[in-house]
Amino acid sequence: MKEQDCLLLVIIHEEQNITKAANRLFMSQPALTYRLQQIEQEYDIKVLKREGNKMRFTPEGDYLVEFSKNMLLEISKMKDYMSLIKNNTQGRLRIGVSSNFALYSLPPIIKKFLELTPKVQVKINSGWSSEIVQLLKENVIQIGIVTGNYDWYEDKILLHEDPISIISNRPIQLKELPSTPMISYQPNNLIRKTQKPSNPLSKLIENWWQENFTSAPMISMEIDKVETCKEMVANNLGYAIIPKSALTSHDSFYTYDLRAENDELITRKTWLMYRESSLELSPVKSFVEHMKKALL
Repeated sequence: MKEQDCLLLVIIHEEQNITKAANRLFMSQPALTYRLQQIEQEYDIKVLKREGNKMRFTPEGDYLVEFSKNMLLEISKMKDYMSLIKNNTQGRLRIGVSSNFALYSLPPIIKKFLELTPKVQVKINSGWSSEIVQLLKENVIQIGIVTGNYDWYEDKILLHEDPISIISNRPIQLKELPSTPMISYQPNNLIRKTQKPSNPLSKLIENWWQENFTSAPMISMEIDKVETCKEMVANNLGYAIIPKSALTSHDSFYTYDLRAENDELITRKTWLMYRESSLELSPVKSFVEHMKKALL
């Protein structure tokens, strides 16, 4: 099977929807359907079957999906090995990292790693955790470092738990928060249009707020970049609630870590995700071991 056909089958299986799969593949729906029919004709099978309004994979289709996943992984390994030979390196490492981790935690880790393995080429993709998980599923990257809980059924390691903190330019009195301007940190550039949180961080904050107050926060502005949010607080425009890992030694805010009703810290988990089969590649194995020593 061609690499593009393997990717097509895997994405259809993930989305369970032809239209969504076509959008992810940057194809028209008729073009995707036509290619799927060509695969079925080539192997004289049915990949999908309809049960009312639902789409299900046949046993033959499920087999082709698993075959395609393995094929994509082997193609990825082959490309890495070809790069190794071509560039006379000791390997190539492709990492996907959530934006805040990439900004605040990754540079010293990568610096030390390259000191230990100077001939390894490193390519880093940074973005929202949901995007990183998708790149990992599609074998675009070999290792993902993400914050939050996402479906990943292969190997993963809990790196750390990041407290959520209130930051302010003056001492924090919790009882005053509902009447104090709040600078709302809304990652993903999503502006809240309803009372429903738009992301996992917002959900944690909203749950904590509802446990402690009977009135809504007095939001004065919404910002999608944590550094911009910190600057607004530094200029005394209000308080904010952000991941504590976004604070550096140069910051001089008053802080208060959010706690649940049982007095436990409210945290976000950061995970290192990879496939066990990827450990056959020396750079991947070396980086996983390096991360264990650096952060565990």
